[in-house]
Amino acid sequence: MSQSERKRSTVRHTRAIQRDRTKRPNGVPPAEAIAAHLTEIIQPATMEVVSQFHARGLRERTLNLPVMMAVLLSAVWRQVNGIMDLSRLIQTEVLLWAQPIKVSQQALSQRLSSLPAELFLEVLEKVLPLMHIRWVERSRPLPPEIEWAQAHYTQVCICDGSTLDSLIRKLKVLRDLPKHPLAGRMTALLDMGSRLPIHIWYTPDSSAHDQTFWAHIVSKVKAGALLVFDLGYTNFAHFAQLSARQITFLTRAKSNLSYQLIHRLHTSAALHDSIVWIGSDKDGTRQQIRLIEVLYRGLWYRYLTNELDDTRLPTDIAVALYWQRWRIEDAYAIVKRLLGLAYFWCADDNAIRLQLWTTWPPKACMPPWSISLMPSPNISSAPSPPSPWRWSTAACITSPKLIIAATSMPLTRLSICVIMPNSSALSNASPSYPSSPCPLPRLCPLSCERWPV
Repeated sequence: MSQSERKRSTVRHTRAIQRDRTKRPNGVPPAEAIAAHLTEIIQPATMEVVSQFHARGLRERTLNLPVMMAVLLSAVWRQVNGIMDLSRLIQTEVLLWAQPIKVSQQALSQRLSSLPAELFLEVLEKVLPLMHIRWVERSRPLPPEIEWAQAHYTQVCICDGSTLDSLIRKLKVLRDLPKHPLAGRMTALLDMGSRLPIHIWYTPDSSAHDQTFWAHIVSKVKAGALLVFDLGYTNFAHFAQLSARQITFLTRAKSNLSYQLIHRLHTSAALHDSIVWIGSDKDGTRQQIRLIEVLYRGLWYRYLTNELDDTRLPTDIAVALYWQRWRIEDAYAIVKRLLGLAYFWCADDNAIRLQLWTTWPPKACMPPWSISLMPSPNISSAPSPPSPWRWSTAACITSPKLIIAATSMPLTRLSICVIMPNSSALSNASPSYPSSPCPLPRLCPLSCERWPV
């Protein structure tokens, strides 16, 4: 397919955020407890990577790796508008563990372009295992289908991609372009329960297809795991590869899926659970797969999984787990909308990577301070969109500015309850599950959020 015939992207980019960032003041310094929390987790990991900094033959400059990590973390948390404001903060304020230093705006810009972004990715990869351990040690309520999956699989993962937003054409190299270029594309592999990243990938090609990352994704998923992904990753050859590696997958079926029925496991007016053949003998992709079809509010939803035994993966659990795939979109919303990854300080490729790898650690460190999104009392009278109820725990932690930003997310009639570090309200909360018109009642637990499937 030629470039002119390529399907136009349907991604809506948050230009409003970029315009807003240039008009409002920078955020206040983080609270002492938050600064101590970020320092406790990220500074040791940064110091471990310093040896790689020297191994690359990089000179010890004023803006070295520990200083730049503290500076960029502060810029992310405080929603700094740009390089000029950031250079002023470096000279006048203590930024986490970095003391004030005299540095010019030009020197900071050059450092963003020259300091290897791979070092910041190394820090992120050292922080994530610690955050996974801490999350397991905490007692947090989870939807029953996720608790079931965690008890039956070695991992419960979600993967999906997200196109980064457009760059502002302030630089001379971008000023003559006909339209704002996009900053690239990232793909995340997340743990479904904690929404913590297992790994993040980035490519500067904003039009890169999701399947470009298949080999990377498979290499990070353990045998015996459950991997949930959207239909953009549909590839029969990779389905067979997952089965050979003993990885159970769950995805949505395309509307034009070609298959041959072998037999039906369950049949009713609102449910068809079948074993089918897909693929072709010519390219070696012919395989048996399980096709689940559910009628919900007048629409048929179809799902595919390589788990053929309905006792090992019950039908209701399978459908409910796919609906929980939207948890990765929640994570993207926090990173892009609340932590400001929709606004880039610099258009240089290395600077974009630096900002990307610096934005995810605060997201991973968020759980101890949370905003719990609760449905308001009159939510039952709101018009009901074609989406199931989902219950989820905390959404994000932030400064007052980001609390305000949370209300701009596409949620339906919310009241916001701030859960502070010393509060046990969240850990002691227990979800309730109302009756639902869904043909599989267990699939529609009470939700704090209403998102489309």
